[in-house]
Amino acid sequence: MIAKVAIDLSLDRLFDYDVPEAMEKKLAVGQLLSVPFGRRVARGFAMAIVNDLPVAANCKNIKLRPIYAIEDEIPFFSGEMIKLVDGIASYFAAPVESILRAAVPAAVLKRGAHEKLQLYVLPVGANKEDVSLSARQRWLLEQIVRLGGGWLSTLCRELGTSASMFKSLKEKGLVEIEERQKRRVVADVRHVMPGKARTLNEEQIRAVNIIAASNKPVLLKGVTGSGKTEVYLHAISSVLDAGGSAIVMVPEIALTSQTVQRFASRFGDEVAVMHSALSEGERYDEWHRIRSGRARVVIGARSAVFAPVVNLKLIVVDEEHEPSYKQEDNPRYNGRDVAIMRAAIEGAKVVLGSATPSLESWANFTRGKYILAEIKKRAGNSSMPSVRIVDMLEDKGGPVKIYSQELLSAIRVRLKRHEQVILFLNRRGYSKSVECPECGYVMECEDCATPYTYHLADDCLRCHICGAWQPCPNRCPKCGSQAINYRGVGTQRAETALHKIFNEAKILRMDSDTTMRKNSHTDILGAFRRHEADILLGTQMIAKGLDFPNVTLVGVLNADSSLNMPDFRAAERTFQLIAQVSGRAGRADLPGEVILQTKNAADATILAAARGDYDAFARNELATRMEYRYPPYRHCSVVRVKSRDTLLAKAWAELIAKTLGKVNGLEVAQAIPCVQVKAEGWFRWQITVMSDSAKLLVKTWKWLENNLKIPSSVRIGVDIDAYNMI
Repeated sequence: MIAKVAIDLSLDRLFDYDVPEAMEKKLAVGQLLSVPFGRRVARGFAMAIVNDLPVAANCKNIKLRPIYAIEDEIPFFSGEMIKLVDGIASYFAAPVESILRAAVPAAVLKRGAHEKLQLYVLPVGANKEDVSLSARQRWLLEQIVRLGGGWLSTLCRELGTSASMFKSLKEKGLVEIEERQKRRVVADVRHVMPGKARTLNEEQIRAVNIIAASNKPVLLKGVTGSGKTEVYLHAISSVLDAGGSAIVMVPEIALTSQTVQRFASRFGDEVAVMHSALSEGERYDEWHRIRSGRARVVIGARSAVFAPVVNLKLIVVDEEHEPSYKQEDNPRYNGRDVAIMRAAIEGAKVVLGSATPSLESWANFTRGKYILAEIKKRAGNSSMPSVRIVDMLEDKGGPVKIYSQELLSAIRVRLKRHEQVILFLNRRGYSKSVECPECGYVMECEDCATPYTYHLADDCLRCHICGAWQPCPNRCPKCGSQAINYRGVGTQRAETALHKIFNEAKILRMDSDTTMRKNSHTDILGAFRRHEADILLGTQMIAKGLDFPNVTLVGVLNADSSLNMPDFRAAERTFQLIAQVSGRAGRADLPGEVILQTKNAADATILAAARGDYDAFARNELATRMEYRYPPYRHCSVVRVKSRDTLLAKAWAELIAKTLGKVNGLEVAQAIPCVQVKAEGWFRWQITVMSDSAKLLVKTWKWLENNLKIPSSVRIGVDIDAYNMI
């Protein structure tokens, strides 16, 4: 018997090992193994088990090395998950090992990682009347019996006593103290009160019924505030009643806390959480709860699609249009597409929810690949907010043209009414660049060739690519002038201006600078929900999915910031961002208003977003995509080449473009420098490749990897169905 093993190295191939006779009955696909590899011991997963190798000239007289040990007899991957891993590797041209690493948290594979053990106190049936006890001991024993036992540390704290008191009761034979596994409870599910299912309206009932009856992916298109989450909850409740499990994917960690609390109030300890902000111990415990079947509802970000759930019957991809479902590093998979793959393999249903579906998903509906369930009205008594467009080319504006007079007036009204405001600006930092007005010199990161962003909080210049920083200079490094200008507006500068204008208002800022601390997303959003702040200012992490009943005004400070990016998806992303952030207003009984500040007031995308007219936008944008044969009408992939030698990067990019251009069925663009031409010391070039067949590109790419002798000083990667074109 022979095992084909994926070693935990980026080698993109399987290695054959002999299975010792003593292991034959224990060995299973998906198990974690210890195997010899060169002169060291490696770890790897059993991807397949065969009786013999194919007979070939190069296989004769080969003696395979044996497996050393099975590290865990319970497989980490089911047979279905192995099929999924193979499918991802084939479609996205990703090494199998990289997918396995993405699928299992590092904390689970870490040597020495284990469950958390703590002392637990239990009363025993001994007769306390036969034992001499002080009044304090007798009272303590009565409390233990009343509570039925508990964690030693908790009892000491809550009963105001010491561990020695419990140990003395143990010596008298009245209690037992033993080690037990204690779950490291994720903050999102602590102190969640049980909740009841809400009554659905007719559109929601129809959506639930469509999900139950469909054997195709269901595209749930519902306006913001329409109650899509309640539809998910009802669909999952039916799955749990039938003995199944479900996965719920959200695009942002900021959304996880709110989503988890909604689901935990309904399903209690059945809910597990998976995202990058958890501690290693929390990830370890949550993964094992899922694997054992103790948790049957998994909520998390992109990687939750790999959760080892038992009897998977439903996957929900909330805000399915979000680019954050696409991983930019190896393996470059799309979480939404992997969800559809996994559902097909395991015979599960899949729901893709959004108020502004991706054009790929919308096209799949029009082609009959997906079933549409639509909710056109908001739940309850709330109505869609009114929207005003403010032309910043005509408005006199407030300080440094951040705020229009209309927006400032609207904020004042809300503050007087004790209502809340959300302000959206998709750029963090204080200023996007620092330059000298005398000679025009712009302070740039040497490793990334990109302008530094000025951060007011720590008075320094930071690179948003590599994270490098330096003190803000007092004079121009080139000409010596002391006249330093700060160009552009980031969230820090917008916040500073707000404090000057509304000095009595309480303001919270939410961006990647304020959410670096563990649980910071939960803390900021919780404080705003409790109305400990009047204004929430933030980047795209506040733009979708959040539900604050007292928010009646949303201001979009720069509605066209992404409109002129060199990317064919620029209009789609602009529409989605505006529509999503606008949906945060007026979600309860109070009417909502949205103010869009823009310098492109007549742009068709801005106007469609202001009207909330997704159908018109999708119709016009898909016509443009079809004319130029952009996705979803063809596959668009990007080959990226990087080297620390600029000439080497250019030469290899041009060689690859020339080689790919000879393949029938591929339309290959000229090799060009990336928009971000240098990052972390690497010079970067890219080649855009269009094709009717993603398989053709993957096949060609595999041939290139095997036949081009690429030097170690050059790094090359392919991004199938790329989302980031710059």
